Amino acid sequence: MNRLIPLLVLSLLVPSAGAAGPAPVRDRLVWVFGWDLEKASDVPEIIRVLDAAGAHGLNGAVLPLGLDTLCKKPPEYFERLERVRAACERNHLEVIPSVFAIGYAGGIYAHDRNLMEGLPVEDAPFVVRRGVATLASDAPAGIANGTFEEHRGDRFAGFHFHDQPGEVSFADARVHHGGRTSIRFENLAANPHGHGRIEQDVALRPGRCYRLSLWVKTEGLEPANSFRVAVLAKDKDRELAPLAFNTPSTSDWRKVSFLFNSRGEASARIYAGTWGGKRGKFWLDDWTLEEVGPINVLRRPGTPVTVRSTDGTTYDEGRDYETLADPDFHPARVDRPAPALKIPRGSRIEDGARLRVSWYHSQMVNDWQHSACMAEPAVYEIFDHEAKLLAQHLHPRRVLLSMDEIREGGTCKACEGRNMGELLGECITRQVRILREHIPGVEVMAWSDMLDPGHNARGDYYLVSGDFNGSWNHVPKDLIMVPWGGEPRAKSVAFFSGLGFRSVGACYYDADDLDEVRAWLDLARKEPKLQGLMYTPWTRKYELLGAFGDLLRTH
Repeated sequence: MNRLIPLLVLSLLVPSAGAAGPAPVRDRLVWVFGWDLEKASDVPEIIRVLDAAGAHGLNGAVLPLGLDTLCKKPPEYFERLERVRAACERNHLEVIPSVFAIGYAGGIYAHDRNLMEGLPVEDAPFVVRRGVATLASDAPAGIANGTFEEHRGDRFAGFHFHDQPGEVSFADARVHHGGRTSIRFENLAANPHGHGRIEQDVALRPGRCYRLSLWVKTEGLEPANSFRVAVLAKDKDRELAPLAFNTPSTSDWRKVSFLFNSRGEASARIYAGTWGGKRGKFWLDDWTLEEVGPINVLRRPGTPVTVRSTDGTTYDEGRDYETLADPDFHPARVDRPAPALKIPRGSRIEDGARLRVSWYHSQMVNDWQHSACMAEPAVYEIFDHEAKLLAQHLHPRRVLLSMDEIREGGTCKACEGRNMGELLGECITRQVRILREHIPGVEVMAWSDMLDPGHNARGDYYLVSGDFNGSWNHVPKDLIMVPWGGEPRAKSVAFFSGLGFRSVGACYYDADDLDEVRAWLDLARKEPKLQGLMYTPWTRKYELLGAFGDLLRTH
């Protein structure tokens, strides 16, 4: 799903005249996305959408709006929420909260950042000096010729390749960040695929955390945000750092830094550049790779810290070393020193000692995604008290579980070795049980991709260790599936119908017309268990909402 939220101006939609025919589907919904009620100006913009939805025959509004962090909200939030609820009532729209995300776990993060899924660092070498233990890498990593000073003409030493030297890639002695030379890419259309890339193979230690940094400058680069950095497991082509960088089309020098875990890999291929570039230029310079200490270390039962001597003695936290935590924890701010591992007086650890330290760290996916650990009990304590508040403030008849795109899991002590399909099913089952304890009889819908073998219910999924296959066998049979995407997911709907599940199609997806919606309607006529459709934009693109409603009630 595309969760970027550009600020667009909503067009006020005028109700259409004419008698409405019977709707071919029961549920005619709108996804209200791009606001969080954190500011007063959100309310009139949301109400404009709700008024348009009601005027054109829709009967439900699915609302994210931060409804799974109600315990964190100030009084003015609830005043705004009441205005939105009243607008739904006035427009005969059922309020359907969207809550309890695991894949996009911002709600859980707001309660406790330590509940994010953790990647393991195993037995990293540390040495003690003057009461502080710091990383002493036994195999320092690096980028050969990362300063781009070594070159013959337009060919740079140390790299496995860079695309079309002298035609697409060039040595540039006029524009550079440091030293005397950078590498410049332009004439991207000269490559049949629009590639403008450079790649180097690097050695890694399995089970370690690395920081990669480089400087990039752009000028008229199109498509916008087409610059990427990719770290691929050398023999498997699986991404170790699936990130998006949102680099502007034109920008002065800016530093890109991120963490990645080597997992079980002893080497990787590191790329930087564009895939599918059309025009413009960009420069790269001062590229570095280094092993790092416990930046963004996680502390919870499923992410223990272990400190051992080289002879295997395990030391006690709080006695032999102070509690390890990262006071500067921030998913995107990793270009900084690691927190210190301090050795107090009276410790069994002596100055000069060599240690083996293990910990778990968080790692970002795309531009701001973290998944929570589904096996950590504290996650369900959060769901429980938030469900109670949801019942108090809205007491909805239906709820949508925001259980899409769970891109991390199976890597911390709490969930490693678990069957991920079973664990996901257990998580959803517990979510449903918790909701019904506080809201008896509530119907529960869920984004369906992680329960769909034709979508994301599979192995080799982003940073997940394990396989989501079979997840659909472990969820309540009265769960209403919400398959999503622009084009109709006919196979997905048929799959769920065959298992006895009802479904609602999340369609539209920011298109310029409603052609794909018409195809979804055709599918709804063939599949009686497809009981509804939802207008689902991700860029505040509500200009076609009125036409969508008219189509659903007259098609």
